[in-house]
Amino acid sequence: MAGQENIRKNRLIMWYSAFRGFYDRRRPEDYDFISRFLFSARSVILVISAQAAIISGILSYIYGAFSVQRFILVFFGFLIAHALSNLSNDYFGYVRGDDTPDSPRRMYTIHPIADNILSREEARLSIVLLLLAGLAIAGALTYMSGIYTLAFLAAGLALLFLYDAAPKPLKYYGLGEVASFLAWGPVMVSGGVYAITGHFFYQSVLVGTPYGLGVMSILWGKHVDQEEYDRSRKIRTMPVLLGGRRALYAGAAIIVAMYIVPVVEILLGTLPITSIIIFANLPLLIYAVRVFRSPRPERPPEGFVGWPLWYHRAALRHNRRYGWLYILALLVPALLAAATGNHAMAAHLFL
Repeated sequence: MAGQENIRKNRLIMWYSAFRGFYDRRRPEDYDFISRFLFSARSVILVISAQAAIISGILSYIYGAFSVQRFILVFFGFLIAHALSNLSNDYFGYVRGDDTPDSPRRMYTIHPIADNILSREEARLSIVLLLLAGLAIAGALTYMSGIYTLAFLAAGLALLFLYDAAPKPLKYYGLGEVASFLAWGPVMVSGGVYAITGHFFYQSVLVGTPYGLGVMSILWGKHVDQEEYDRSRKIRTMPVLLGGRRALYAGAAIIVAMYIVPVVEILLGTLPITSIIIFANLPLLIYAVRVFRSPRPERPPEGFVGWPLWYHRAALRHNRRYGWLYILALLVPALLAAATGNHAMAAHLFL
């Protein structure tokens, strides 16, 4: 009995660790099936899709048309789409020959196929199953909310697929960063709101913009870290096109814009005044900007995980807390509406 309990506990620890980091270097035989899948789907980064779904849900409530059932479908639909994107990117990147042993992708974490976590057949099967689950959710939401749900679905999936899984990915043409901004910002947030409410609110496009910039900053940092390798493989990401210091300064500017845009939107009445809560993230903002304004160290600091990703780690750390603060800023008027039963009361928090 004690042995079975330990096995169960170890499995739970392994599953949990998949959401806390993707740097686990255990032998493939140490993973159970669920752990193998969670690490292969890069579950640690799925938080950005979860946050986008939560933002959509809160906005839907503020706009007075929230549905619990539809929100649950949107939440899991976003996670499935993101996991599908991660797994297909790794699969097609490996097949194309991009993920070589000397590539940054192989250095900072396990690779589901190259490190024998999944066989090619298992990877293809996982992709098909995720796709079927996603289509089932899309079908249900289309039935509930209307045919235009498919337009948002098509736009989101196209951006996720074209970023890295397509035969000639967008990142080869300096458009991968823009695709990530559009997918996780305006498209996911406004599409999520439409799928939950059955109505399009133009304000949701603007609300999704600062969050999209955050996701873009994460990818920008990753591409800065990989600039030398990508240049050698003729992968023309935006940091490769800008080069060196200009790419670093542009990354810092994107992070700063995550605070300037909300202030403008507060003045325009698109975001509630409570959005100033994001400035509680000022210490991490200063840290991230300093990192982007400085050369990367020649070797990682002691205890650092995820090398050679340096700028990516700073952007990810900054964005994770920023996302939760952004959600909290939107949650306040939603809670006010819930407490008073009056959505007009919550509107007073918008200028």
